[in-house]
Amino acid sequence: MRQARILSAGMYLPERVVTNGDLEAIKELDTSDEWIQQRSGIRARRYVSNGESGTDMAVHASKQAVENAGLTMDDIEFIIYATLSPDYTFPGNGCFLQERLFGDRTIGAMDVRNQCSGFIYGLAAADSFIKTGLYDHILLVGTEVHSTGLDFTRNGRDVTVLFGDGAGAVVVGPAPEGHPGIMASALHSEGKHARELWLESPASAMNPRISHEALDQGRHYPMMNGRVVFKHAVTRMVEVSHEVLARARRKIAEVALFLPHQANMRINQMVASYLRIPEEKMVSTIQWTGNTTAATIPICMCEAIRQGKLKENDLVLLTAFGSGFTWASTLLAW
Repeated sequence: MRQARILSAGMYLPERVVTNGDLEAIKELDTSDEWIQQRSGIRARRYVSNGESGTDMAVHASKQAVENAGLTMDDIEFIIYATLSPDYTFPGNGCFLQERLFGDRTIGAMDVRNQCSGFIYGLAAADSFIKTGLYDHILLVGTEVHSTGLDFTRNGRDVTVLFGDGAGAVVVGPAPEGHPGIMASALHSEGKHARELWLESPASAMNPRISHEALDQGRHYPMMNGRVVFKHAVTRMVEVSHEVLARARRKIAEVALFLPHQANMRINQMVASYLRIPEEKMVSTIQWTGNTTAATIPICMCEAIRQGKLKENDLVLLTAFGSGFTWASTLLAW
């Protein structure tokens, strides 16, 4: 069975920069630059403007990834689109991206709804499709528009200050003979904690799907139990990292680069400490992007490439934790 590998990466961030100072200026939010940085390490994030959508951002990131792979859109045979913030309830964003990039060429498109773990879940699916020979080149995209659905009052402060908008994309294809490629993945979920980090309304589980009462109570804004999420994120990210290393029969000391999901700088620092991964082996983008959920890991890849930290055959560890709860990890050779 052939191996799959990531051939390239691309990213896109909206032009609008929103600093902690900008949020501090919103009186109703009742926050400060010091408060945000102490708890998350975030200094700024990007927000869409002028009607810019997740699909719009995905187009930019996808074109960059395909170009960086030395391919054309004619080479792409399937789309996997990870997001928690689709442009519309249905259909999925993958179909809108297919229209924008491929027009009348009717390639398949699959949406993944695993929130912060979505990119790794999508990567595991792409890996399987390539290995079995179903496809040769897959476009995997992670995109989020958070800014249009946040509560800019003190009630939503703990969530609002963390999130930003952005897109990241990779092309997954066959690895050359002898190249390890994507070596192992591990995927988990624990639904009993779903309500610790979720968006309750609108929901088809309710009739009507959204009500005046729900709006008045702010249940159409995301809710997070920060302490519970922090504790579980650290524990599960460490566990799944060890699991995927064991599956690949590799040791943590062999890892050249650690690219964790960018939810909170403090979480990632603690995870790296428990894994005994030194700071120079980790790339962080959360300081200037905030949490872009499914887009954070491919954005991190682009930053690692820019910094010259990703070299051929480097062992790279990807790990994420998010709503669901879900968590996942992949070990790959670059």
